[in-house]
Amino acid sequence: MSGGHPVTKDLGAVFDAHVKAEFVDMEVAAAMATMTAEPYVTHVPTLTGGTGRAQVEQFYRDYFVGHWPHDVDVKPLSRTVGENRVVDELIVSFTHDREIPAYLPGVAPTGRKVTLPHVVVMGFDDGGRIAYEHIYWDQAALLVQIGLLDPALLPVSGAEQAKRLLDPTRPANEIIDRRRPPARSV
Repeated sequence: MSGGHPVTKDLGAVFDAHVKAEFVDMEVAAAMATMTAEPYVTHVPTLTGGTGRAQVEQFYRDYFVGHWPHDVDVKPLSRTVGENRVVDELIVSFTHDREIPAYLPGVAPTGRKVTLPHVVVMGFDDGGRIAYEHIYWDQAALLVQIGLLDPALLPVSGAEQAKRLLDPTRPANEIIDRRRPPARSV
């Protein structure tokens, strides 16, 4: 707050600057400059990230920024901006050509293409700085796409998730049909 009035800041622009620092410029200092003094980051499926400036900076430096395949592509689908929060729905695509510690810790590269929907919830302080990030994706869909989980054995899907989001006319209910036992004769 400044003089009793909230600071007006384009939260979407701060979000975009942060993502650009992470994925385009690959500059940890620039990403951290968009954040509060003591932010936290949680990648929900793998519980990677950090709490406090030192942990978040170390996580970015050692495991996230610059640790993505060269062909990573982040495609926005939708954005919702609130008073102190931005929620983005994204499709992240890449070739699993290196270990990706934040997403697949300890998993050797498979060379497989991945296309994965994400939801990012970014919270801001009154000054327009990022206080936290909650990043969600379907880990089962990721594991299907790199060949570590068999969708024939479980009710899971892979890249079909992103394809359906990009084209809602694509078939739905295929997992239900695939998992339903055959009808019995009477």
